[in-house]
Amino acid sequence: MRPLGAFVALTLGVGEVAERCRPGQFLSLADPDPTRLLRRSVPVHRAAGIGVRPGSIEIVLDPSDAAESVIAELAVGARVHALGPLGRPFALPKEAVPCVVTGVGHHAAALFGLADRLAERGCAVHLLLGASSGAHLLPTHDLRRTVRSVTVVTHDGSVGQRARVDDVLGELLVRTTAAVVYAGAPVATLHAVAAVAEAAGAWSQMAVPGDHPCGTGLCSGCPVPVVGEDGVGRTVRGCAEGPVFRGDRVRWDDLIAEAVG
Repeated sequence: MRPLGAFVALTLGVGEVAERCRPGQFLSLADPDPTRLLRRSVPVHRAAGIGVRPGSIEIVLDPSDAAESVIAELAVGARVHALGPLGRPFALPKEAVPCVVTGVGHHAAALFGLADRLAERGCAVHLLLGASSGAHLLPTHDLRRTVRSVTVVTHDGSVGQRARVDDVLGELLVRTTAAVVYAGAPVATLHAVAAVAEAAGAWSQMAVPGDHPCGTGLCSGCPVPVVGEDGVGRTVRGCAEGPVFRGDRVRWDDLIAEAVG
């Protein structure tokens, strides 16, 4: 376990499972308290890559979340039941194109391994990170050798520019001529990022957050309203058909309304 500002990074020894993980996928973790049956889905931060030993997966937990704090407090050597890797990962470009990778707070955790993969494919990766304050930014020191540029914004202006990621994304897309936007953030921010990307003519992929009670699609407890390739609206499972979705396919207003309701 290691601190990451307001968050905690936890390393799990999972053997050969680490080699099967793809950026955007998640683990479904059992609560250490056996009286609580619901599982917790946590995006994979990095798997058997930079800074992570072979056979291991690193996840980022938010101690302010009651369920995640219990997992974060596990002692070294403790065992936790995990299912994974689960979910649909980010799709990587077939050609080396400029990409913007943008994340907010701990939702950005899933994007670090993605930035590594994109750079390996020869893509020019431009990182845009945001948070409520400097304490809620994930450190970028190990990515600065991988990405072409790093832009940091905070809501309170304590680090970087005082702004939100969607405030500066449009200008960044123009400056970098990026063809693809990848994002991990709260739903309302993903909606704004998807709109900016679409206006700029960029293709976008979003890691949509949500509770995945079973993580496998059996319970259908994580509905996401989308528009299919045929133009017909439908509801899919966030854990099985997601958590990564095309930004122009999610019915954002409906998703936000469901979250509020």
